[in-house]
Amino acid sequence: MTPRSRLRAADLLAVGTVGLRSRRVRAVLSMLGVAIGIAAVVSVLGITRSSQADLLARIDRLGTNLLTVVSGQSLAGSEVPLPATATGVIAGTEGVLAASATADLHGPVAARSELDTTGGVGIRAADTALLSTLDGQLAAGTFLTEATARYPAMVLGHRAAQALGIADLAGDPRVSVGSAWYAVVGILRPVELAPEIDSSALVGLAVAADRLGYDGHPTRIYVRTEVARTTEVRGMLARATNPQNPSQVTVSQPAEALVARLAAADAGTALFLGLGAVALLVGGIGIANVMVISVLERRGEIGLRRALGATRGHVAVQFLVESLVLGAAGGTVGVLAGTAVTHALAYRHGWQPLIPPLAVAAGLAAAVVIGAVAGVYPALRAARLAPTEALRTA
Repeated sequence: MTPRSRLRAADLLAVGTVGLRSRRVRAVLSMLGVAIGIAAVVSVLGITRSSQADLLARIDRLGTNLLTVVSGQSLAGSEVPLPATATGVIAGTEGVLAASATADLHGPVAARSELDTTGGVGIRAADTALLSTLDGQLAAGTFLTEATARYPAMVLGHRAAQALGIADLAGDPRVSVGSAWYAVVGILRPVELAPEIDSSALVGLAVAADRLGYDGHPTRIYVRTEVARTTEVRGMLARATNPQNPSQVTVSQPAEALVARLAAADAGTALFLGLGAVALLVGGIGIANVMVISVLERRGEIGLRRALGATRGHVAVQFLVESLVLGAAGGTVGVLAGTAVTHALAYRHGWQPLIPPLAVAAGLAAAVVIGAVAGVYPALRAARLAPTEALRTA
């Protein structure tokens, strides 16, 4: 009795990659689709995780217990004055740690000369506690004090300083407001939760009253609350600000905008993952197509192997292994490419690169499964070829 031929597990890889090694360009192109799909999935998840971690860290650092109180906007888009007593009443509200008033004065601001007017920079009166209430930081100089608030001194927001061309305090820079000159005593770092401060030139309440027509009515009040009571305090501020017309007062939480960005990022992630899935599907179809063509081109090889004793199972396994290798290789390349893209973008934006282990494992698993599924039909087709027919049509 003729012994039945056997295919050792140790020989599977060598036999299964014969076609890949002899047709290298085709193999690379066929696994490229899978690699692109896996790279898209890994990079999207990695970039999303990195950006979300950075955003959450910023939210924690900035705090969610900052509230702003305004009274709507006029038809011209300017802030509407609040009652003159609003700041004091808010500061005395239970659960409030600090309250700082500002007032939009709508004055033209120019640097170095009145002819050099710079658009986009507003003049805003601010009390001396504003920096601590916002938990802001100075890039240069000092903030307004009880002394400088009475004199023509000014602190520039980050974007205001850029717009006016003032990078530091070298040379004692001055800024004109109307016909008067103000000495720049400080420049702020970006205040992410108060973008209106970034684009403002800040002067003291006293000098604003003396020279700029400030009538004592703030237009925006920043409120720092006890963290555990932020929601409770938010519900009380409208009536505390304007007891007669609380419905005209708007109380907002700036950190909500950052939280909304997390939700937007999640929505964008789902979209890009869908695109990655489409790329994976295209890659799987590409592998199946290449494998079917390979079966047709290698009929002579299949017939010769069958004539020499290889079983249908041996032939099927050979082509299935070839398809699995294509999928696994594409998945590996895709994971490496996705990781590289994530690190590059994270480095560019100053994030800590984070690659979810689940994304790597799922990406590799998906690539192998796609390779297996794509190789089933070509493997069965190759196995069904009779030796005589395969040799006759070779």
